[in-house]
Amino acid sequence: MKKLFTQKIVSKNLLLAFTLTISFNTTFKAMSQSSSLMYGITLCGAEFGEKHLPGVLGVDYIYPNAKDISYFASKGVDLIQLPFKWERIQKVPGGLLDQTELAHIKKFVDDCADNNIKVNLVLQNFGRYQLDGITYVVGSPVITAWDLADFWKRMARAMFDKQNIYGFSIMTEPHDMGQYSWANTVQQVINGIREVDRYTVILVDGDNYSNPVTWEAYNDGLKNLVDPANKLIFNAHCYFDNDYSGTYANSYEAEGAYEWIGVERMRPFVEWLNKNNMKGYVGEFGIPKNDQKWVAVMHRFLEYLQMHNIGASYWAAGAWWKDYGLSIQPLNNVDQPQMVAFSKFFNRSLVSNYK
Repeated sequence: MKKLFTQKIVSKNLLLAFTLTISFNTTFKAMSQSSSLMYGITLCGAEFGEKHLPGVLGVDYIYPNAKDISYFASKGVDLIQLPFKWERIQKVPGGLLDQTELAHIKKFVDDCADNNIKVNLVLQNFGRYQLDGITYVVGSPVITAWDLADFWKRMARAMFDKQNIYGFSIMTEPHDMGQYSWANTVQQVINGIREVDRYTVILVDGDNYSNPVTWEAYNDGLKNLVDPANKLIFNAHCYFDNDYSGTYANSYEAEGAYEWIGVERMRPFVEWLNKNNMKGYVGEFGIPKNDQKWVAVMHRFLEYLQMHNIGASYWAAGAWWKDYGLSIQPLNNVDQPQMVAFSKFFNRSLVSNYK
């Protein structure tokens, strides 16, 4: 009888300890998931080699290493985006996550945590999934909205104990979605994630490459999305060249650029946010290093975002960017000019030192 009573006490204490641990973890995670203004960078590599899926690690794609993370932490970065390919981490839609790929992502997240950096996990798939060599639109009968929701539900569960996850960017730049409703797909993804995680921000890109200029025309229906956790952030991508692509194929003058072009391109998106009482982010922007006039464009753009409490992440950095004109990966331990200009905005709520 005494032994049974003792076992009950021990079991009760273990249950209490477990309950307190879960409560602490969820409370801490909730505290760590703020929607405060954040400016960060994107570290590329894990999404490379899209013509060779799933590909070979170290040949077709890489994961950023601790040295890269430490460099950006030393510059004041406190948010890093990690783009990756769906086909690598879930090789069969609806199937188990690949544990080797998941381990690489978790290590990246942990390396960021060691540097007090939060992480956006970015599914870099453009509203598509490649299966048996054929590319399918997400939301279609082959790659369904349920498939994407299933993936993010699994990922949210796998990452739940990572305290420095800022957000899940559920799909980069969907485009040409045809008859398949992007809004319906997003709602299913939200529902799936919230079954296991009510704390992490969900970043929602828009159709037509998340272009802020055409946001309302293509994405007005996204205002009707319902998130029981009320942590949705709408994610635009904004470049300043003539075709909005970020290739910057021509000179500053030939691209038709001017100092306020970034502000003008963001204005329709910001007006949509304000009209619908939504929160926004800019998950991609960048400028080439070949003309200092682009720096003035970027400054005006970032000042406008700050005025409207919108964060942003620069595109891009990564060890495999060599000749890429937008890259802010240091070369021979020398900071890139875009990095020097952008760093003025790190960890600050107001910047007024640009003349």
